[in-house]
Amino acid sequence: MSTTLEGTPNPEAPNPQLPIVQKLRVRYAKRGRLRFTSHRDFGRAFERAVRRAKVPIGYSSGFTPHPKISYANAAPTGAASEAEFLEIGLTRECDPDAVREGLDAALPPGLDIVAVVPATPGTFADRLEASRWRIEIPGATGLEDAATGFLAAPAVTVERMTKRGLRDIDVRGAVDTLVVHGDRVDVVVRSMIPTVRPDDVVGALRQFGAVVSGATIATRIEQGPLVDGVVVDPLT
Repeated sequence: MSTTLEGTPNPEAPNPQLPIVQKLRVRYAKRGRLRFTSHRDFGRAFERAVRRAKVPIGYSSGFTPHPKISYANAAPTGAASEAEFLEIGLTRECDPDAVREGLDAALPPGLDIVAVVPATPGTFADRLEASRWRIEIPGATGLEDAATGFLAAPAVTVERMTKRGLRDIDVRGAVDTLVVHGDRVDVVVRSMIPTVRPDDVVGALRQFGAVVSGATIATRIEQGPLVDGVVVDPLT
C-alpha cells in the first residue's frame, strides 16, 4: 500500500518530501584556478558538499527529486568571483554560521563559502541589479583613450554567439561606470538580458583603439543592488 508524507505541499505527489522550514542565502567565491570551474561542475561539487556537511537540504517531490538549490546569475566560466549567490531550502532550522563552516570545509580550496544568512522575503534575483568587475589586461595599450571614446558613444555593440546564433550585444547600454587604472579596468555592469560579460567589455574597448594582445583575468568583486552608482552587498 502506498503512503503519503504529511505536511508536504502536495502529499499526493509521487515521492513526497519533507516541507521546507528555513531558507538560507549563500555567498561563495571562485578563486585561483577554480575560476575555470563551470556552473554545472560547481553544482555537482556543491551538492556533494551538502551531503558531506550533512546539511538537511529539502528535495522536490516527483519521480526525480532534486535538491532545493536556486542559483542566481552565475559568472561565466573562466571568470573569478567574490560574489556568487545561491539559495537553499532546509527541512529543519540550522545555525547559518554552522552551515557556512560545514559547507566551506567540504568544498575544495578556491570554491569558498563567504557568508550564509537567513533569506528575507522577496525574490533574491531581483536584488542582483548590477555587478562590479575588475578586468586585468596585462600589456594592453590605449585603454584610457578607448574608455573615453566608449563612454562618449550613445551605443556600442559586439557580436557574440548565443544558443540562438550570432547576436549583437549592446555593451554601452549595460555599462554604468568604467574607469581605467593602468592595465586594469574597473566597470559596473547592469544585469540585463542578454548578460554583458567582461570579454564583451574588452571587445567594445578594442573598437575604440585598445590593443589587447594577451589573456585577460576578470574578477567579479561585488554583485547586488545598484545604489548611486555603487554595487552593495545584497545580503546586508
